[in-house]
Amino acid sequence: MASATVRNVPLLDDDTIPFGEEDEMRDPSRAGQKYTHPYVTFFHLFFRGAAILIYMFCGWFSDSFITSFVFVVLFLSADFWTVKNISGRLLVGLRWWNYVDDDGVSHWVFESKNSRVNKNEQRIFWLGLILCPVFWGLFFLFALFGLKFKWLLLVMIAIALNAANLYGYVKCNYGASKDLNSAATDFVKTQLFKNAVDIMTRPSGAPPPTNVRPTGVV
Repeated sequence: MASATVRNVPLLDDDTIPFGEEDEMRDPSRAGQKYTHPYVTFFHLFFRGAAILIYMFCGWFSDSFITSFVFVVLFLSADFWTVKNISGRLLVGLRWWNYVDDDGVSHWVFESKNSRVNKNEQRIFWLGLILCPVFWGLFFLFALFGLKFKWLLLVMIAIALNAANLYGYVKCNYGASKDLNSAATDFVKTQLFKNAVDIMTRPSGAPPPTNVRPTGVV
């Protein structure tokens, strides 16, 4: 069942499959496979990875800044749409969107559904969502200190699009009504408490546990 921060929200016009009912449309032949949505997983990484590679190596193929700018923005736009509307919904069961009510007030909706999530796809989704903005942040520093201001504009566009999806899905994952700082604090406290309990309850001489999840992958 899907949950949202705003009640009585309208349905999206392109909701051909209601949010939360994707499992009913799943191909039963893929049950038990490593990746339930292999094509979605591929394109979740392809567009954002292609934008980074084109930015890094465009000078090898063309000296035209306009050509490089257009191709990078095209891949960034395709990535933003894919991650916002497809991969987040299918890979981790999260969705965020916006609508304007009859009074002209804009509302942001952050939804999460209770469904089975493939752990491999979930890990890939969050790693791609978190690592790519880090790369663009590094490109921002290089462009800033290298005084490459025309490239700085392109990097800022990339950071804005990547950060929008990252912020939206973090809000969906931790709850839109909960402050992100308090959510991060609670997560750290929980991890510290678990580690303390493990240390106190682990037999003397026993090796430390190895099934620790990486921070930021939920």
